[in-house]
Amino acid sequence: MLRVLQLIQRPGRWDTAAIAREIECSVRTVYRDLAVLELAGVPWSFDRETASYKVRPDFQFPILNLTDDELLGQATATATSKASGLDVSKGARATTEKLATKAGGKSETILREAQQFTEVLDLKLADHSRHLDVIRTVQWALIQRKQLVGLYESPYEARPVKLALHPYRLCLIKSAWYVIARPTTEDTPRTYRIVRFKSLRMSDHAAAIPADFDLRDYLGNAWGVFRGNKSHEVEVQFTKDAA
Repeated sequence: MLRVLQLIQRPGRWDTAAIAREIECSVRTVYRDLAVLELAGVPWSFDRETASYKVRPDFQFPILNLTDDELLGQATATATSKASGLDVSKGARATTEKLATKAGGKSETILREAQQFTEVLDLKLADHSRHLDVIRTVQWALIQRKQLVGLYESPYEARPVKLALHPYRLCLIKSAWYVIARPTTEDTPRTYRIVRFKSLRMSDHAAAIPADFDLRDYLGNAWGVFRGNKSHEVEVQFTKDAA
């Protein structure tokens, strides 16, 4: 139904046959979806001159019916995402701005003022400002279930190595972003630090992402991101001044 709405809001000649071909369904299904859209209050009409369905140009879906707590949570998440080193605020800020503009009234006030009065000064994160494209590439590869291909500067190799990966998770651990991924030539996943990628792109090959993968189980008793099979008891001694 939403795909039908998206099509008839776009330029073009969208009669029932064209819509059915585009979304690969029957003409009967198109008529049914149009009827549902009409019941939902979408002001569509059939333009006889162009023989196509269109939506009134000024129409927009109303904003979601968000509670005050949900609005506050969105604003707080947006403010947090602006923190230096996190570097993921672009999409969050734009979304919150659109919500505020469409909402108006009390909802707009909550969204704008909660951001104004909420600040995150220092999360002690590594600088990822030059690696935002890598982070976005990993995210899209995970969403679209695609493999990743790139050059990785490993601390254990003399020169960057070429990798083809099945991505499992993007995660923020301690102070840095990592991608957990399985090389196509191996049976088990590894941990790769985002800032070590010299280049990274999404390939056309499908990624095999286990449905039962659990990040906490994978890390287990890891020290930061360094995994191991054994647990150790340690004794830490402090000087009087430190204690």
